[in-house]
Amino acid sequence: MTESQIHSFVANQLGFSAHQIKVVASLLDEGATIPFLARYRREVTGDLDEVQLRTVRDTLAQRRAIEERRQTILDSIRDQGKLTPELEQAIMEADDLTTLEDLYLPYKPKRKTRASVAREKGLEPLAMMIWEQSTFTGTPESYAADFLSEELGVLSIEEAINGASDICAEMISELVDLRADLRDYFRKYATISSKKKANVEGRTAFETYYEFSIGTQHLKPYQTLALNRGEKEDVLSVSVDVIEDEALGLIDSHVIQNDDHIFYDTLIHAIDDSYKRLLFPSMERELRNLLTEEADVHAITIFAQNVRNLLMQSPLKSKTVMGIDPGFRTGCKVAVIDPFGNYIDGNTIYPTEPFSRVEQAEAIVHDLVKRHGVEIIAIGNGTASRETEQFIADYIQSLPDKDQQLSYLIVNEAGASVYSASDVAREEFPDLDAAQRGNISIARRIQDPLAELVKIDPKSIGVGLYQHDVDQTELEKSLDDVVESCVNTVGVNLNTASSPLLNKVSGLNKSLANKIIEFRIKHGPFKNRNQLLEVSGLGPFRFEQAAGFLRVPESENPLDNTAIHPESYEAASKLCEMLNINVRKLSLQQDELTRKFKQLNISKAAQELGIGEPTLELIMENLLKPGRDPRESLPKPLLRKDVLKIDDLNEGMILEGTVRNVVDFGAFVDLGVKEDGLVHISRMNRNGQRVKNPHDILSVNDIIKVKILTIDKERGRIGLELV
Repeated sequence: MTESQIHSFVANQLGFSAHQIKVVASLLDEGATIPFLARYRREVTGDLDEVQLRTVRDTLAQRRAIEERRQTILDSIRDQGKLTPELEQAIMEADDLTTLEDLYLPYKPKRKTRASVAREKGLEPLAMMIWEQSTFTGTPESYAADFLSEELGVLSIEEAINGASDICAEMISELVDLRADLRDYFRKYATISSKKKANVEGRTAFETYYEFSIGTQHLKPYQTLALNRGEKEDVLSVSVDVIEDEALGLIDSHVIQNDDHIFYDTLIHAIDDSYKRLLFPSMERELRNLLTEEADVHAITIFAQNVRNLLMQSPLKSKTVMGIDPGFRTGCKVAVIDPFGNYIDGNTIYPTEPFSRVEQAEAIVHDLVKRHGVEIIAIGNGTASRETEQFIADYIQSLPDKDQQLSYLIVNEAGASVYSASDVAREEFPDLDAAQRGNISIARRIQDPLAELVKIDPKSIGVGLYQHDVDQTELEKSLDDVVESCVNTVGVNLNTASSPLLNKVSGLNKSLANKIIEFRIKHGPFKNRNQLLEVSGLGPFRFEQAAGFLRVPESENPLDNTAIHPESYEAASKLCEMLNINVRKLSLQQDELTRKFKQLNISKAAQELGIGEPTLELIMENLLKPGRDPRESLPKPLLRKDVLKIDDLNEGMILEGTVRNVVDFGAFVDLGVKEDGLVHISRMNRNGQRVKNPHDILSVNDIIKVKILTIDKERGRIGLELV
């Protein structure tokens, strides 16, 4: 299949035009990024968004991989001298990798098998007599006797027949149509079961699966991943079952041509052997792999969605924040950061067991709060989190009413320890120990979650399910896409961004990010976007890809603080001239701009300016809201001044909480008590309609109202219902 044919194939598969696919493929091959294409090349891509563009990218890669494998298979069979016109045609017409591999199976170099040993002993002609089912006189033994050979090691008639049967069994296992039908049968009718292994003692996380059995069509993705992990940890034995007689009947229909020939019983034996020794293990392995692949895709999608919602949570900018990393024996690390994220002070307090130095801790916290004007206290959700929360809540309640502007919230600290030990953290805070660096990270997650969390491997953020069990390459690719999308959707301040944040900007990489930082240190803050071209290694192409996503609030040109690309500055200025608007004083003319844009003929204006309508719409949007952060319109985090204990809860109580994680079976909600509550999917009915997917209505960091249904104090479990 040529590249042009690949474009047509992908276009038909995705429902786009072949021209769109060709253009996108060409731009991606040249190095263009998805965010750049989605925002600044809408006219040429046919207005494809990020999701569609990534689908095109991935589908192209899959199809190209299939074509590469097709060519490898053709070359291999051709080199063996076995490529017939019919086989070549079948290989060229195969649409998927599975069919290609089935066609290649008889020609694929194999380690020594029972069939290959039998062929070496000269038994293939006897096998073909069995296979052709056209011998009706004599006995199998009389024909087998002709193949006895002391030299070749065939010493008995039984050995000759068994060897020929082994060849037939392998031939049966390599029938392309049979494998396809059997594969489909297993997918539809197989049952997957699990049992506890005999050597397992005590409680485990897999008790649900000790006596478990379900049709694979009804198996949930998280169940697949749980079974895989239980098997890997040697807790569960997992098996696949089908009705053997039905599977054998399916094979018979492909192999048996008549039942009158003298080798019928031998062929039936070969069918039985082929199924049990070759086909069943192969189909079982394929089915388990398929279920795992499907579960991986599902789990990765959910994890990526949760990470996106976490990264895009609304920032609490311009706040002085105290971060507290809770602990028992080692104490609670305290760090204060200014509204710009700079570390200004810190200490260690011991308000919890085993020291319980509450008064001393209160004095230290109070001093830091007063001296630095702390407005929010961010408490990490790790060990001793709730005990520390109680201490902070008591402190806030003890303040005079006029001073009770202070509030706190619990922060997901997942990955903070990973950051604290990283090269990035050491470069930022070379004079602080790892514990204090992690604490600063906790505090900064309030001010700008995206800028801080981008420094951490997304797998460490902790909002997934079985993320360490799925395909790590696919997970990393998906999470990289999410981080790239979030960073470029929000935009990056060129003069304050860290190297890890710049690294995720369209067109940049780690090396260029570091060079930008070095340039900033040497020459001072960037005065405009064009200065980027002075950075070593950042040429016109990189500038084109990156410029629109970088903001320079200090620039004399207000357009440098918008998502308008420099290539569109001339059009933006002309538009302002057309409307008699001063581009240098946009913030003072918003009402007038709004009124004039409503009256504007978009199609006519775009034509006059020599740009496409999508580009004009982007210009208008950013002229109306220069410097806008899209996260600012999202709900702010839930701040608290007091704390609840599980003893304070009653069934029927309605509370407000923050969604911490969304999974297939429900959502975990922080209510301000030690244990997160669970809203099971069955308790998510909206307007009398049953919810099929929790992600349809809830996202990480949503603020929701819930009703308490059940309280299990002993196990620390709280059952909730969405209100």
